Amino acid sequence: MPKIKKIGVLTGGGDAPGLNAVIRAVVKAAYNAGVEVIGLEDSFDGLIYPEKSRTLTPRDVTGILRLGGTILGTVNRGNPFAEPIVTPQGTFNYGERVVDMFGKMGLDALVCIGGDGTLAISYEFYKMGVPLVCVPKTIDNDIVGTTSCFGFDTAVDFATNAIDRLHSTAEAHRRIMVVEVMGRYAGWIALHSGVAGGADVILIPEIPYDVEKVAECTRQREARGARFSIVVVAEGARPVDGGLSVIEAARTGHAERLGGAGALCSRQLGDRTGKETRHVVLGHLQRGGSPTAFDRTLATRFGGKAVELLLHGQFGKMVANHPPDLVPIPIGEVVGKTKTVPLDYDLLLTARSLGVSFGD
Repeated sequence: MPKIKKIGVLTGGGDAPGLNAVIRAVVKAAYNAGVEVIGLEDSFDGLIYPEKSRTLTPRDVTGILRLGGTILGTVNRGNPFAEPIVTPQGTFNYGERVVDMFGKMGLDALVCIGGDGTLAISYEFYKMGVPLVCVPKTIDNDIVGTTSCFGFDTAVDFATNAIDRLHSTAEAHRRIMVVEVMGRYAGWIALHSGVAGGADVILIPEIPYDVEKVAECTRQREARGARFSIVVVAEGARPVDGGLSVIEAARTGHAERLGGAGALCSRQLGDRTGKETRHVVLGHLQRGGSPTAFDRTLATRFGGKAVELLLHGQFGKMVANHPPDLVPIPIGEVVGKTKTVPLDYDLLLTARSLGVSFGD
């Protein structure tokens, strides 16, 4: 097995708190093993355009552990194989250009940090002969094969704090407050933040909801003396008689943009209950800011493990969190799949036992 002397590291897809912690761990672990690290900016664009790359040393990553975002930048544009790449040097096939530049830059392997889209792209390059290891990243916690991903804890923590704040204003004005959180087609953020924040109703994509049952839940609370209700809605939640709330339909190279589920639920509840109803969209606030201690630790472990796998020639693998261990699993077992909330998930069942309504 050839000795690994020079690796590239990139971040792809949506940003998540903890990306910088992974980059830091990769750089420091590689440096201590005598391996040079090249930071590739804006995902695989760092291999398309040579000027978007730079050497990273421990000095370059000093102080970034606590920072949100990514010092390398990121791109979230869907399937880049769908269209040719146009550069000042000419028009290129995306895959061939990346593989060609990987060789010309003298790289021995890649660490690709990203979500489902980045994992799928990375898998294509692995099949084209590029040695690589992936680190799973998503605040949505919807990547199969790993118990958790960094960024999720930070997103849940922020959403929980927001729900805590909304309790006081909801009670003061005797309103129904609807909070829309991220998660795309999985309800992990909504479920965990809703339970942690003491929500009365949690609506998730896995359980299509009947708005009349949600309204009845708020009426029963009022009959028991509660003058307000907190409703947490995942952006991918949908009523039993309707579809997803979409801001922008999918198009070539871009996934569909979800949004509006909270506004829809708020409007329907107001009409049915006669109570003053307001909605809040937390949106990208859940992605920003400093990562929690848990996410910093997990991200650091992921980065160190990725370098370890490369040094041992375990290519085509994703680092997965199987508490208490980190283990490598084949990327091919992950791509094209989504980890959704099981209907028998213990936290969901606990919430039901406490009287939380899921609109069903």
